[in-house]
Amino acid sequence: MRRCAWPLLRLPARAGLVLRHGGAAAARLRPAAASSFSSSVGGDGSSRAPDTSLFVPVPLKPVGDAAEEDVGAELTRPLDKGEVLKNLNKFYKRKEIQRLGADNGLDARLFHQAFISFRKYIIESSSVSADLHIILNDICCGAGHVDDLFPFFLRHAKQIFPMLDCMDDLRKISDLRLPPNWYPDARAIQRKIIFHAGPTNSGKTYHAIQRFLSAKSGIYCGPLKLLAHEIFQKSNDAKVPCDLVTGEERVYANEDARQAPHVACTIEMCSTNTPYEVAVIDEIQMIRDPARGWAWTRALLGLCAEEIHVCGEAAAIDLVTELMYTTGEEVEVRNYKRLTPLTVLDYALESLDNLRPGDCIVCFSKNDIYSVSRQIEARGLECAVIYGSLPPGTKLEQAKKFNDPDDPCKILVATDAIGMGLNLCIRRIIFNSIVKPTINEKGEKEIDSITTSQALQIAGRAGRYGSSFKQGEVTTMHRDDLMQLKEILNEPVRPVKAAGLHPTPEQIEMFAYHLPDATLSNLIDIFVSLSQVDGLYFVCNIDDFKFLADMIQHIPLNLRSRYVFCTAPLNRKEPFVCTTLLKFARQFSRNEPLTFDWLCRHIKWPLAAPKTIKELVHLEAVHDVFDLYLWLSYRFMDMFPDAVLVRDIQKKLDDIIQVGVCNITKLIRASTAVPGTAEVVSEDFPLSRTKRDTRAVSDHHGAKSTEAFSIPVEVLGERRAKNSKAYRSAVRQEDMKSHGRGSLASRLLREGLLTQEMLRQLESEWQDQHRNGRYGLASKRDDQNSSKETGRKKK
Repeated sequence: MRRCAWPLLRLPARAGLVLRHGGAAAARLRPAAASSFSSSVGGDGSSRAPDTSLFVPVPLKPVGDAAEEDVGAELTRPLDKGEVLKNLNKFYKRKEIQRLGADNGLDARLFHQAFISFRKYIIESSSVSADLHIILNDICCGAGHVDDLFPFFLRHAKQIFPMLDCMDDLRKISDLRLPPNWYPDARAIQRKIIFHAGPTNSGKTYHAIQRFLSAKSGIYCGPLKLLAHEIFQKSNDAKVPCDLVTGEERVYANEDARQAPHVACTIEMCSTNTPYEVAVIDEIQMIRDPARGWAWTRALLGLCAEEIHVCGEAAAIDLVTELMYTTGEEVEVRNYKRLTPLTVLDYALESLDNLRPGDCIVCFSKNDIYSVSRQIEARGLECAVIYGSLPPGTKLEQAKKFNDPDDPCKILVATDAIGMGLNLCIRRIIFNSIVKPTINEKGEKEIDSITTSQALQIAGRAGRYGSSFKQGEVTTMHRDDLMQLKEILNEPVRPVKAAGLHPTPEQIEMFAYHLPDATLSNLIDIFVSLSQVDGLYFVCNIDDFKFLADMIQHIPLNLRSRYVFCTAPLNRKEPFVCTTLLKFARQFSRNEPLTFDWLCRHIKWPLAAPKTIKELVHLEAVHDVFDLYLWLSYRFMDMFPDAVLVRDIQKKLDDIIQVGVCNITKLIRASTAVPGTAEVVSEDFPLSRTKRDTRAVSDHHGAKSTEAFSIPVEVLGERRAKNSKAYRSAVRQEDMKSHGRGSLASRLLREGLLTQEMLRQLESEWQDQHRNGRYGLASKRDDQNSSKETGRKKK
């Protein structure tokens, strides 16, 4: 730090000396003044110009009534502010001055902001420094030139934009081009890298774990708590003492809390300092994940193990090989094939009446989960439900219920949360949709077809080796989706191109040393803007980090504590969890411990079993709050002292949530009966088939689809049940309340009064009428008559 700061102490004086004489002298000496900044901007062609829109000016207040006398006025005379203003504006318009500013890092935007601040400072100050006063007086009297103001202007600009004075150092700190050098302990040993490549259910992880169990010491790094817990259990059952380490939990194999030679952990929690004989990194393809990829990069480059066993898709082989080439380590590839056959059926399910035991319907939103599970139970079938925001214990109980051959529950409704971490006895995977909301590399939400990698990961859960089903099957709910699913599954998996990186706390602390007045969010923005990465890496998405940084910015915390709070794992779409983090930070800043009693008052413990879906969603959020407390308790043990008590009530809450999930259909029915509680899922979870259906209808007719028919056709299976008067009546009453704000076509589809074929016929007729000029050119009466005719056809 001292080495980085030393050159900065010289920069203001050096710039001032070089330009002290102003005018032509300044122009002659310009290259010397600008050499430092110009070289950092791109003299070697390896860096880019900074995004100056991220540079937030530091407020600089004008000088008020001075306690001492105005020395400048005594030496010359009081300044005529009117004349000063004229000369300042003349200074601003000088092209030579603008070029000097650019050479010193002031682009047009910064130059303008700096000048406005400089002019305001001079005009509104009761007195200025003696040397500036003398220069201004000389200019007003015709004895000086406006260019002589530049050294003072530059000094002021660097006061409000301190990053101008330390750009070289900021670039060095944010240089991410050699990540292998960040881990000297790993570079000090020659590691053996073994890549176990293969599809789901190919035994690749099994072989890596066998080596893990036979080693004297080892570490398993997985993407989920469930996977880490599974290896923890397997290891200890095999009489190999193994600890469990996750962000919220530490479980020791030894009763005296001595560290065991083996550890199973979530990948973010792996140690890069502890030596092991064998390390296993699971799901290596997630190194490209826009949010969490940095954790796989850190593990791959930093683990101190003699053998590194990497498991995942073959699409990551080339990237891992290239990364290991930079460390001087070779990669041995072992390829595996699927152990059981997987067949893509030639027919879609089309109706929930066609469900069979062992079926799993995969949805991509909570709305679809609720809708499908309600329809299944309306048919007298029992189903298990698994989705991402459920607590791990509840997921395991639902999986156990589905897997139990003696349990009447033979159908599973799940999101892609089943893609990894759960062992399920599934015979047939049924995609309710093949479009999914995703976040792109810019942090923007998109709704697009699932990728080949995602489709294979999910479809591969069918026919698991060792289960009661020796062969897996996969199909879709809707006929229109089946052909596209086949195309997706037949496409080659896109190779993994780059590995994620993330700024470390130490790097951000060094940035804060140079820019002490910048907010944490602004520091991160500037870091990413200046960061340099080579083609093998990318900087992970930091929107969640910045969201939390902005949320707690007003709370007085030291930088390291603030950074830890901002890396807390929470869903920013959950207002209750975000509000709780805010309260945690505020209490922490006051140095007041967050006790068990305080937490119970906040969450209103004890909590009752949920009676509606809205209450179930709230209980899930409370469970996340407990996770947040436990996560913070391992980082600030003195301020979050009651982790044991919180873990006890979290287990009780898990039981309450399990009861709610088992009765999820009753909760949905109760939700539709209470006004304002039907739609409890945020619009952040778009209905899954909206985009896909629009494209399918358009392709089918060769013309643009209308907005009226761009609707989520998610319940076509209900048409088989329309002969049941009681069922149709119940569904109609529920849907009129829960979906009353939808389109007429949407409600008719949900009630079973309109089928897919009828919808297409209506659209075709509407388009024919539109092409014949009946709509848009006809009278209002014609439109009304057409509506009546359409209504009669629907009936």
